[in-house]
Amino acid sequence: MNAALPEGLDDFLCDAGWAGAAVEPLPGDASFRRYFRVRNAGGSAMLMDAPPPREDPRPFLHVGRWLADRGLRAPRIYAERAEQGFVLLEDFGSDRMRDWLDQHPEQEQAVYARAIDALVALQAHPPGPFEPYDLATYQREAALFVDWYCPASGLAVDVAGWTAAWDAVLHPLLARQQPGVTVLRDYHAENIMLIGAGDGLGGAVAAEQGLIDFQDALVGHRAYDLVSLLQDARRDVAPALEQAMLERYCTATDPGPDFLADYARLGAQRNAKIVGIFARLWRRDGKPRYLSLIPRVWEALERDLAHPALAPVAAWFAANIPQDLRDRRGGEIA
Repeated sequence: MNAALPEGLDDFLCDAGWAGAAVEPLPGDASFRRYFRVRNAGGSAMLMDAPPPREDPRPFLHVGRWLADRGLRAPRIYAERAEQGFVLLEDFGSDRMRDWLDQHPEQEQAVYARAIDALVALQAHPPGPFEPYDLATYQREAALFVDWYCPASGLAVDVAGWTAAWDAVLHPLLARQQPGVTVLRDYHAENIMLIGAGDGLGGAVAAEQGLIDFQDALVGHRAYDLVSLLQDARRDVAPALEQAMLERYCTATDPGPDFLADYARLGAQRNAKIVGIFARLWRRDGKPRYLSLIPRVWEALERDLAHPALAPVAAWFAANIPQDLRDRRGGEIA
């Protein structure tokens, strides 16, 4: 052990039956959680360090057990000490969907098809015992754009008009998300593990789709996780692939005539939120690396705004966001 590892980890691993295991830090994410790979003679496991008070592993444990009880591929929990933020869980390996596709781009269609099928399987279950994705939550998330991105860009904008525009856009879909489905909220290529994919050309087709980073699950609209996957902030998804996967999903689920409009609504909402989060990560948390992802997210946002269902929000953008900034896809903020 060294000073960079969490205090109390030795005792936790000893109680979990992993005394003396080697602990290897792994790259972090946008949160305060840290991850480690733990190895001993019997194999490997993953350690989540979610230190209180900034983090709380109990939602992860709650959602993970609900998923596993329904045969969905969340990591098995080997040991946990929630009051210290420690969770020892199954190691899904290193074949993250995004990284694997960087090495096997010819498998993109097959891998995304499996991800769509896994989402269909999740949504076939009645929604879990989670909080609703209600209008107040949508609005709170959308507000991140005007609270963080606009000030970072030196823009004085109509905040009340932003809220009113989103009320008009989102209200029609609320009835269509009843009784709702379980929404993982970050279902994208960095949070899907290809278990057993290996290096073979057919590996991805046979691989299980392992789910991670699902602790913020809510009950909401079936389009939201599709947006997360197909309008990915961290990986380019070609419009043709997005369309093909939407068609695959719609064929499997027959979601109704308003589904594509709702997909655009939630796409714009999520993408505006992400732009705000990336600005906050820079301004508040000192993580400027996320700024380089804004143009990709903004590109998807502009496509969503072109849908007639987004007319009130599109009008707000026309009145409040300078065209030259939109042409740069939101990049180069000060």
